[in-house]
Amino acid sequence: MASQHRTGAAHPDGSGRTETAHLLREAALEVAQAAQSVMGAATRASAVLASPRLARSSVRHPGSGMAAQWALVRALTRDAGLGFALRAPQGPLKRMGQAGAVCGRESLANRVAVTSLRLRASAVLLEHPELGRDSGMRRLMDAVTEDHDVDALRALRALLRDQGTERAMSTLAPLLAELSAIRALLDENPLNDEVGWQIATGEALHADPWLGLSSRHLSAFDSGEGAATPVVLAEDDARSLAAHGSLMGFLRNIALLGTSGRVLIQDVRGPDGVVRHVLQAPGMAPGKPRNDSPQDFVGAWSNLFDPESPYTRGILLAIDEYGLPAGAELALIGHSEGGIALMNLAQNSEFCRRFRVTHVVAVGSPIDNKRPADPRTWVASVTNQHDLVPTLDGRGAGSGTVFTPHPDWYEVNYIDPSHEFPLCHSIGKYIDNLETDLPDARRDIDEALSPYRGRVTRSRAFQLKDRANPPQGYPLMAVPVTPVATSAGPVEAPVRYYDSTAVTAFFAVSPGAAADLLSDASWMVPTRFGRRVLVALSAYEHRCVSLGPYNELSLAVLVNDLWRPRGYDLARDLLRRADTRRVGRQVTAVAVTTPEAEAVSRELWGQPARTAGVEVRLARNRLSTVLGEAGRPLLRFSGDLGRPVTAPHIDSVLYGRPADATLRTLVHCAGRQRLHMAPRARLRCAPPGAGDEPPLVRQVRSLGLDGARPLFVLSAPRCRARRGAGAQLPR
Repeated sequence: MASQHRTGAAHPDGSGRTETAHLLREAALEVAQAAQSVMGAATRASAVLASPRLARSSVRHPGSGMAAQWALVRALTRDAGLGFALRAPQGPLKRMGQAGAVCGRESLANRVAVTSLRLRASAVLLEHPELGRDSGMRRLMDAVTEDHDVDALRALRALLRDQGTERAMSTLAPLLAELSAIRALLDENPLNDEVGWQIATGEALHADPWLGLSSRHLSAFDSGEGAATPVVLAEDDARSLAAHGSLMGFLRNIALLGTSGRVLIQDVRGPDGVVRHVLQAPGMAPGKPRNDSPQDFVGAWSNLFDPESPYTRGILLAIDEYGLPAGAELALIGHSEGGIALMNLAQNSEFCRRFRVTHVVAVGSPIDNKRPADPRTWVASVTNQHDLVPTLDGRGAGSGTVFTPHPDWYEVNYIDPSHEFPLCHSIGKYIDNLETDLPDARRDIDEALSPYRGRVTRSRAFQLKDRANPPQGYPLMAVPVTPVATSAGPVEAPVRYYDSTAVTAFFAVSPGAAADLLSDASWMVPTRFGRRVLVALSAYEHRCVSLGPYNELSLAVLVNDLWRPRGYDLARDLLRRADTRRVGRQVTAVAVTTPEAEAVSRELWGQPARTAGVEVRLARNRLSTVLGEAGRPLLRFSGDLGRPVTAPHIDSVLYGRPADATLRTLVHCAGRQRLHMAPRARLRCAPPGAGDEPPLVRQVRSLGLDGARPLFVLSAPRCRARRGAGAQLPR
């Protein structure tokens, strides 16, 4: 294995600038250590001042006790002493310290820390002379370091306006950590002092604020976040995968995977004949956050601060699905967010007990605040100083070799001449830099990866998701299906409607007119609404359905219990589930737009269906429904439905009459439904023609509904439904 060492930033300006920058960073380190000593003195002095023992001593010996207390107060509040440095974990002393910061009082420790940060910034300017030549950058630095908030805001706006967001961010990247820390230490907000202090003293790089994944998370993932599904790569992509293990081959695989949420696991037979495994994880996608994939900015931020992020869990699930044997040797290669997620795995002790993580190579990833659980793991970090993403861990270019949280890592921190962000963060740019500008680093990392430099024997890609998505239509559609033969071909029962628009209008008609429609089943008793009978006209636009999309228009009469009808059946039965309900709607006419829907309506549900043209449009609260044949509109139901109120979506019971039997069909619904009282929409029929009119049009006329308005309307712009096969009843 290659020796582990560090590679600093190379610059074409000779060694003079580099040597001076190194001296400045060494001075910054000594000043930061002095700041820590001053902070320690202030902390101890504050603890003594807040000590109950000193308070009791002052009561017993007022002369010496009060003098000691006054000396401590002066030391902790005067500029000639420790500045305004009252510190305490809680209590009145903490609140006094925060109040002083709000009023603009500064501690000596903070001022010394700012001096260290300024030295680090000067070192960056030596290595990046283009920053010093940029007038906008100089104005911003002067305003920040002099604690002029308004001037700093104006300078930042001018920088963004003159250079554009992307160029300005890449310009700021080498100094972002230092400027952010200076701003935090000098402003009047005491809540961000800790962040600035950690960056200034390097404590952020040694902090370990996270707990590892527990065995429960590694096995069951009870929270439900993170998912992985095996995917088959396109034929061209599969052929383009590296056939031989190497650093550049693995990075090109990452570039080929893209940022759509895919990761790759490969088996490599090394020079010694042992099969080892390589996991390759791409970085975040540019642009807005996405709900389907953890590879976005939100996912990267989650990865940085949460080792149990969806990306990390998704990778764990992919490893389980891939079937890596316990104790297998594993190399982790990642870019950007992928490198963070892989370091989350490497720093987990239980994961390292399951597998032997031999190598981690992170390109463009902020991983300095992480460390592998196995001290034998070889880690390489490759970062571009103008890449903004690696600075998210708090270690900017200014820290250089001042703070070395991982002296045993192989680090490459270089300067890319293009300076363009986010271009300099892309995996393609890192590949170009390693090939052309960093040949020594490429050779060193390849030498370290020598156990994995062999023939690739197996490759498998996985699609990661933020969370495991349920099946389409779950839970309503999670039922067994049965193939059923019809005259139009086989269909599945129940019929599943995944995306539909449904409108049902209820009209009041005379009992005699309704009885004429039910003359073939005299034992059916229509449901009364006062002295009238309710009739339902239902219009559907089925956009996504298991037997293919179609539109539907149906007419039905509400009927009571088929065996023991009572006048109050409807009100009572609406409180019951559909499978225990006795009342329902006797369908007397149906118009559908496809032969398949006609066959299913007739043969599965016993409904008198007919193929015709049906258009259904519901926009906001306005409905337009047209039934026609041969290009001629025969029935129109349209108009304003009025202001709605939310109503529960009640399941339906439908009755059909094939031959001498009765079929009872249950319709289970899900979705938001609206109730429109006294709508202004009107039902109209075309004048009677000489041709054969659809039964639905004739029945509307016979019921006296031509020109009528409904009593009320139920509408659902988006709903789902499940309609099973009809059950035959013995009458």
